[in-house]
Amino acid sequence: MSYAIVGFGKIGQALAHAFARKNIDVTVASRRPPETLAPQARAIGPTVVAKSLQNAVEADTIILAIPFWEHREVAKALPSWEGKTVIDATNVFPVPEELDGLPSSAFVAKAFTGAKFVKGFNHLIAATLATDPVVEGGHRVVFLSSDDEDAIAPVAALAKQLGFAPVKLGKLNEGGALVHARGRTWGQLIFQDLFKKEQ
Repeated sequence: MSYAIVGFGKIGQALAHAFARKNIDVTVASRRPPETLAPQARAIGPTVVAKSLQNAVEADTIILAIPFWEHREVAKALPSWEGKTVIDATNVFPVPEELDGLPSSAFVAKAFTGAKFVKGFNHLIAATLATDPVVEGGHRVVFLSSDDEDAIAPVAALAKQLGFAPVKLGKLNEGGALVHARGRTWGQLIFQDLFKKEQ
């Protein structure tokens, strides 16, 4: 399984730290040329490699850590996203009317035709996401939601591999609404830093 993070701002870098901590190879990319990202990528760890967007989207699993509206540009990188898993870590606030009542991730999903699409890793601020998720026998919770039940399992497995405790919230417009903005208010679970004890 290969992984890429598209977007190398605070959230992208926080996620890269999570991969580096576990020595898991991950490609990072952004609108900037890869050579401008390379020093920062190397500073995070040897398993973090900066590549072009076109190379990054060759990965099996792609995490979107970009400003919300840039998802359309990223989606154009492939004619079809069949066989790919896309994890949406974006947030939009306040919710623009253009979303027409859809949760923001359902709106983003429409651009990634054929992908297995999961909302995840979006509810924590970057500084929290960047720290070790294992604290005193507990694991930091990440919430996952998808309209495709089968899509969640591999993302939950990745979250566990990174040291997080995945909690499934169901479909995007059901449990997923708890980690989305609605109108001018955030969902109740956004920015909550929760831990789950080992069973």
